[in-house]
Amino acid sequence: MKAQVYTRYGPPSVFHMKELQKPEPGPGEVQIKVYATTVSAGTLWLRRGKVDGSPVLSFFLRLMFGISGPRRQVTGFEFSGVAEACGKDVKDFRPGDAVYGTTTGLKQGAYAEYVCVPEQRKTGVLMHKPATLSFAEAAALPVGAMTALQLLRRSGLKAGERILVYGASGSVGTYAVQLAKYMGAHVTAVCSTANLQLVKSIGADEALDYTKTPVQDWGSGYDVFFDAVNKLSRSQARPALKKEGRFISVSSLTKERSEDLEFVHKAIEAGFVKPVIDRTYTLEQTAEAHTYADPGHKKGNVLILVEESEKTAGL
Repeated sequence: MKAQVYTRYGPPSVFHMKELQKPEPGPGEVQIKVYATTVSAGTLWLRRGKVDGSPVLSFFLRLMFGISGPRRQVTGFEFSGVAEACGKDVKDFRPGDAVYGTTTGLKQGAYAEYVCVPEQRKTGVLMHKPATLSFAEAAALPVGAMTALQLLRRSGLKAGERILVYGASGSVGTYAVQLAKYMGAHVTAVCSTANLQLVKSIGADEALDYTKTPVQDWGSGYDVFFDAVNKLSRSQARPALKKEGRFISVSSLTKERSEDLEFVHKAIEAGFVKPVIDRTYTLEQTAEAHTYADPGHKKGNVLILVEESEKTAGL
């Protein structure tokens, strides 16, 4: 099978195409033909071998994934595709099922034509694809949506409350805006000039341009301040909050849980949530996709289409 491999940390040019042996499913595993994957923040960090602005997180990243070079040489945390074969004892999936999920904790990521994913595990998820989403959209769903939902729940957001989402046009931010509206909140989205219409189109009640309005002028009386890009501190957010207001940031650790995606499925069916797609690239263009995403200004999600056909259409 074809896969994008990297053997050292560095710029996008470290990626190169390589033929690898097609993985076969073991007991409890599902072999998936990958249709689409993404350029997520995690894939950027792992390719660089560091988390920008955080020496501590960079140290732990190297400790977990390889000190001098990546132990997992095929990255890609999110995927969608079709189950091609199932190992012994697989209960809920059959060949031909449209699926999506994550590769967290696995030896191989989704920047490849095939990946084998356990049906049940503690560090990742495998789900049936919602029929209302294309394969491309489904690949962009799990990480950003689960992160946004868990942080919104951790903030204690209630219907009728006011929430400010900073970094509202990114992957986590776009899901935070949509899920907060689904939960009945009044949403103020903060983003750059180019993305004001985008955040309004996905449900924001108000939109502020951070390039023209400094943080101290974003208003006050918010119940929740959601930093979706990990660029502000609690003290910087404090003036915008009520006395009992809550600050939450993507710097907080989250888990991957199938029950969270089941909640997101309901929001999708209700018409409140739809993945935002910025650009798409082919597997051969993985380095270009990372080059585009590197500056940190992508709108929603950047996709890598491993299977280019009508199956990944619907953008």
